[in-house]
Amino acid sequence: MVSAAGPDAAEPSAPEIPPLPGIVRIGYGLGSFGTGIFGAVPGLLLLFYLTDVLGVEPLVAGVVVFLPKAWDAVANPYAGTLSDRTEHRWGPRRPWMLGGALTLPFFFAAMFAGPPLTGGWAALYVGVMYLLAATAFAAFQVPYIAMPAEITADHHERTRMMAWRVAFLSFAIMLSGGLAPLITGHSGGDDPGTLGGYRLMGVVLGVLLMAGMLAAFFTTARARTVVPVTASESSILKQLAIARTNRSFMNLFGMYVIQAIGAGAMLAGVQYFSTYILDDSSATTWLFAALVLPSIVAMPLWSRAALRFGKRNAAFAASCCFLVASLLMMSAGQVPAGVVYAITGIAGVGYAGMQMLPMSMIGDAVAVDAMTTGQRRAGVFTGVWTAGEMLGLALGAGVFAAMLQASGFVSSDADHRVPQPDSALTGVLLGFTLLPAVLLVISMPFILRYDLTEEKLAELRDRHAKIPAQTARTPEAARAEEDTV
Repeated sequence: MVSAAGPDAAEPSAPEIPPLPGIVRIGYGLGSFGTGIFGAVPGLLLLFYLTDVLGVEPLVAGVVVFLPKAWDAVANPYAGTLSDRTEHRWGPRRPWMLGGALTLPFFFAAMFAGPPLTGGWAALYVGVMYLLAATAFAAFQVPYIAMPAEITADHHERTRMMAWRVAFLSFAIMLSGGLAPLITGHSGGDDPGTLGGYRLMGVVLGVLLMAGMLAAFFTTARARTVVPVTASESSILKQLAIARTNRSFMNLFGMYVIQAIGAGAMLAGVQYFSTYILDDSSATTWLFAALVLPSIVAMPLWSRAALRFGKRNAAFAASCCFLVASLLMMSAGQVPAGVVYAITGIAGVGYAGMQMLPMSMIGDAVAVDAMTTGQRRAGVFTGVWTAGEMLGLALGAGVFAAMLQASGFVSSDADHRVPQPDSALTGVLLGFTLLPAVLLVISMPFILRYDLTEEKLAELRDRHAKIPAQTARTPEAARAEEDTV
């Protein structure tokens, strides 16, 4: 390539990218401490709370869990569009993060407030509170996930940010997943917990939610936008159409949504698995510890694997690790509990990579879009992403609930326990193990088609640095540039 100054002139090189302050990396990660609680606890306990405490039929309970997350398919992209176009002295993302941080904890606590209702009325109350909580969650989560693509242009810096994020996410899942059943009163055997315990759990974890989210809001005040971009189209439909032109993003999106369905089924099923397969409702705490502790240890190993072998290959290996654990878990009920916890540890190793690596990869895909189009669309991409994740988790819980209904599971309330038929126990086991394994296999071709290598990212970044006054281009032109690299 010949520069404008002549064939002998040195071409301008990309400026050196300064590292983010440590407080920004850590503070950003703290936001996942809050969102991890909201992602884990309703997925873990809400379906069980409805069927085994409030006496709601499994199919109705599945609808209650699914519909608020289906709303995310609209709310998340809309939240992304609003934050993309926000002009504020705090930046485009942080005002929305503050709004979510101040509202989500209250709706979360209200979900588990246990009003004197049962059956359909109880389902309606919980569904409305969950819908409001999901809306508040979108206000925080979408701008939060959009930030890494804008506050650093460094491919590896985003990986380091995601390592902190997943570290806090894993700790939040372990803490809330272990603490929530204890607070609600699960004491072993088939004890479903108490209404008072669920109320207390909602308040305690609501406080922790707010603390993590506010910490992210305050500490990221020191971050600044380093990618010079302009505001994008205001039409959500146009933004979504543009998002579909980013093939790297869509491959990641397809993989993650399918895996989220499996994760949602597993999360919804863990309390049933503990209560009816392991015959110990308090085993949920130990299962979460067995999952999350190895994942925390494995995170730096997956980070090194991504640097050495590439993010795509590392993400594929993490999925394979989790797949093996899902299949081995089918032996539960026939092997000692210690073996089940060991298998859960293998799943935790895979889980760490499945969470951390796609989060880093989406930052790369969004950064490429900003570089090639000159537009600020990170909010839309991450809005679509989080909507797909939430919808996948809800679909997983809904599919698990449908399996319970089809296998003859019998609902009960906190004071009257009903023995389950053998068919229901089989439904619990297969929904917790085989269903996620099948979905993991289906997701793998998507990740193999992801092609944003470090070399491709570096060349695109160099091209962008040589065009300081780059103007917005059509999606077709942007895709053509990406394809030439």
